[in-house]
Amino acid sequence: MNDKQLVALQAAKYAESGMLIGLGTGSTANYFIDELARLQRDEGLKITTVASSTISALKAQSLHLPIVALEHISSIDLYVDGADEISPELTLLKGRGSDLVKEKLLAKAATTFIVVADESKLVSHIGQNFVIPIEVIPFAWQLIKQSLEKIGAQGDLRPNAAKDGFWVTSHGSYVLDVKFENSLDAKTLNDFINNTPGVVEHGIFYDLTDAVLIASNGIVCERRA
Repeated sequence: MNDKQLVALQAAKYAESGMLIGLGTGSTANYFIDELARLQRDEGLKITTVASSTISALKAQSLHLPIVALEHISSIDLYVDGADEISPELTLLKGRGSDLVKEKLLAKAATTFIVVADESKLVSHIGQNFVIPIEVIPFAWQLIKQSLEKIGAQGDLRPNAAKDGFWVTSHGSYVLDVKFENSLDAKTLNDFINNTPGVVEHGIFYDLTDAVLIASNGIVCERRA
């Protein structure tokens, strides 16, 4: 069993009958979905799920997990997902796959938000290894970029896969991928981007994480906020 499987199995221990559970997206989240399906099949776990992406929704359906649409919920009991970066104070960087709006909605709606990862995702500060994705209204992207440049941002619109246009999210937004020259703290960045008109959502998940499960060489460690 690899570390991704191990940490996903540990996260599934938080699942209880009667829960509405948010499903993350990615390789580790897939193991979590597999384990929920096994618990439902073999141990009688009775849950309902809501997915952060079409890919996760299709996987859940293929495994016969009950699933509801995001527009039909007002809160959830548990959300389990991965992250691209995790800082010491448990701020996350997410959204490289551009599902960050749904992911943040579920993180905010969850009574308990648990992040599953391996130790390669641990960083000293957000933006250390990856650009910060910022989903923007298409006609506002240049104004937003100019605002971000005033606090040291460098970056541009994410290109599409064919490199002949811009990446468009499932609900029609562009994505600005930026780095910051200066080492602004996560709260400052989070607040500034939140207050920039035209921003739909961004990949800094600040003050949302309840616990992080980190797998390393067959051992799972839990960190709490």
